[in-house]
Amino acid sequence: MAGEEIAATRVAAHGLAGDRAHTLVDGREGGGRLSARAVPGVLEWAATYPDHPDDALEAVDPPPPLVTAPDGRCFGFDDPTLPGALAADLDRPIALRRLPSGDHDRRGTVLVTFEATRRAVEDALGRPLELRRFRPNLHLELDAAPFAEEAWADRRIEVGEVTLRVRERCERCAVPTRDPGRPRERWPELLRWLFGEREGTFGAIAEVERAGRVAGGERVGVWE
Repeated sequence: MAGEEIAATRVAAHGLAGDRAHTLVDGREGGGRLSARAVPGVLEWAATYPDHPDDALEAVDPPPPLVTAPDGRCFGFDDPTLPGALAADLDRPIALRRLPSGDHDRRGTVLVTFEATRRAVEDALGRPLELRRFRPNLHLELDAAPFAEEAWADRRIEVGEVTLRVRERCERCAVPTRDPGRPRERWPELLRWLFGEREGTFGAIAEVERAGRVAGGERVGVWE
């Protein structure tokens, strides 16, 4: 669903607290986890934890989120009418799944993006580039050149109480081409530029080496 900007969070061995702890499943025969790549309309929905803001959210066993529809209606994740409302909007049967440790493609990792790189891509394309398109877990502003992270495999990043080890560059799918405010509209030139100039990557996948709390404004260190 739509990304949410938060001021602080807790990072556990499996990743950020609450990240992908509740997912949608395509209810048709053989259907798997519902992806915004296949059904961009899901990005018009939002899921938040209003009673457990920021780092008050428990990383091990997060509560059910509050889900908000595009028309403003709100549902608890355990509301029996939620699957029907989702199905009516997304035009397919929907089932709900809860996995407290997160339904991640790469368990024990976080997606990290970098402000210098975002600005460089924005300048190259000549139009505003919203960070929400890339759905990072952490966004860092460093004293480093644009795209420096592309050569940081195996380096450690320390921010707040958390230590991460960079595993690899993050190859992007089509989701960043969707406008966060109008996800059914596409900007294919963004993905074409990334593949033409940066081998299709933006940001880095990092493993969690030390869990803890991280908040906006904290100092960041990068070392080999």
